[in-house]
Amino acid sequence: MRNYVSRTTSITLTLLGLFAVWEVACRILQVPEYLMPTPMNIVERFIQDWSVIVSHSGITLSEVLLGFTMSVFIGIPIAILIVYSKYFSNSVFPILIGIHCVPMISFAPLLIIWFGFGMLTKVLIAFMISFFPIVINTVVGLQSMEKDMFHLAKSLRANKMQTFIYFRLPKALPSIFGGLKVGITLAVVGAVVAEFVSSQKGLGYLQLTAHSQLDVTMEFCVIFTLAFIGIGLFSIIGWIERLSMPWYRATRKEEA
Repeated sequence: MRNYVSRTTSITLTLLGLFAVWEVACRILQVPEYLMPTPMNIVERFIQDWSVIVSHSGITLSEVLLGFTMSVFIGIPIAILIVYSKYFSNSVFPILIGIHCVPMISFAPLLIIWFGFGMLTKVLIAFMISFFPIVINTVVGLQSMEKDMFHLAKSLRANKMQTFIYFRLPKALPSIFGGLKVGITLAVVGAVVAEFVSSQKGLGYLQLTAHSQLDVTMEFCVIFTLAFIGIGLFSIIGWIERLSMPWYRATRKEEA
């Protein structure tokens, strides 16, 4: 708890210092707001247009959560199949790696043709971008079980299900949560990029509209809102990770 408070205080003071430098530099150099608004300009705009920003944020957040949830519920079972099935390991996994090498945004025009301009297209792009880190990290985690643990499971006469639940899964959880943390931040990227391509709602659309009107202050509002959403979702995954793996946290503290 003490370390958490200390780290939060350090981050807050650093941000306040950066914003102070930003504010003073803009005022001394007399930079016009249409080029670089000051932090106070951005805060005032947040207060002025908070209802618009919150409305568009809700849409983007829905797309992110739906896409990320799909990637978790589809990605983790596929990773388990890859680890336990030679067919999936030899045939499906290399194909997934190959698809992962293709920029997911290049699928956006096809998805628009197939599914139109609605929310489904944005959710699918968020899903596709967050899916692969979750699959790959889960596979790596499930394959990281040492031979000694296998021998221990055999000596205890554990069947495959018991070996998975009591040995392989706990060992894989740090990698799985690593993939979830990467996946949730990429889901935010995917949803916003999808809104850039085709949308009439969401933070991506709001930023494009602000850009077309040279409204740089609103663009900064959108950027900071996306940062808050990304940090908030990342922190929630980290909180769930700490609750799920108290032994891992204790081990890391001992090592530190």
